[in-house]
Amino acid sequence: MANKTASKTAGTNKSFIDRMGGQKFIVLILVIVMFIFFSAMSPGFRKYTTIVSILDYSYYIALMAIGVTFPLLTAGVDLSIGTGLICYSLIGGFLVVHHDWPVAAGMLVTVLLGIAFGVINGCLVALMDLPPFLATLCTCMITRGFGAMVVGGYGIPWPTATAPGGWFRSIFKIQVGGQNIPIGFLWIILLVIIMSFVLNHTKMGRYTRAIGSNKEATRLSGVNVKFYHVMAYVICGLFAGLAAIAYSAIFATVQPGSGAGFELDAIGGAIVGGVSMSGAVGSITGTLVGVFVICLLKTGLPFIGLTANWQQIITGLVLIAAVLFDILKRKREAGK
Repeated sequence: MANKTASKTAGTNKSFIDRMGGQKFIVLILVIVMFIFFSAMSPGFRKYTTIVSILDYSYYIALMAIGVTFPLLTAGVDLSIGTGLICYSLIGGFLVVHHDWPVAAGMLVTVLLGIAFGVINGCLVALMDLPPFLATLCTCMITRGFGAMVVGGYGIPWPTATAPGGWFRSIFKIQVGGQNIPIGFLWIILLVIIMSFVLNHTKMGRYTRAIGSNKEATRLSGVNVKFYHVMAYVICGLFAGLAAIAYSAIFATVQPGSGAGFELDAIGGAIVGGVSMSGAVGSITGTLVGVFVICLLKTGLPFIGLTANWQQIITGLVLIAAVLFDILKRKREAGK
């Protein structure tokens, strides 16, 4: 009886923010406030074309962020997803443009390359016990050089919307009455729902969190830790491949040597959305909300006259605040 009373009291004593989802709720409010602020400061920000631009930018960042949430939950990271995105897109496009492969085949190759590098990263981290930062930094450099080498250092233009094979661009944006309609957001929402289910209701999700919480205890409980650890990076690679398709569909040309920094936007979005760098804590929906903070900052700050340097400084400060919030939250929970 006493236990039931204590449990009820503890639930009653939860703050309103805790009941609404903690950091995720705060970040959602921040997104709304930021949108209102930028809209009030600049009439140009309120234009429909700006909203479409924000969504275009969010697709590939959100896909990378959904994927990298899994390595982060294991207390790891994947730094190769940014340059990997460009590498996979370059090679897939190269086969389509220069070897007359069907666009669908080029897209499949793009995704398979992402999965392949996910397997490589997973094996380096889970089987060879390399530090995730070092292992994925190495594959980051490999993908950057490999993609540029395959295409000979030239940019790759995937088929335009009106060209044969350009149908793939309508996956993320269609034209109705001369107006661009960003339907890609519907795909992002669908993937968020699917991966939230995977994270919260499957062995893959439970064991991913368990590895981040206490890897050795998880192993001693009979879980095949190495398999699920590798799979966290495979999922990350899969979503990097999907992000490469989104990037190819949004931009006219894919340039070799680019992509460095994309991974920081994705990782930053996940952290701002409540994914802990210490592992085990986080959600896919929180990651998506965090991505929109990054996207709004990147898109909105130029509208109020701030240069790229200030954009980086402010984004860095937001990330510091998110990490400090996570540290304070863990200290508070440890003290209970």
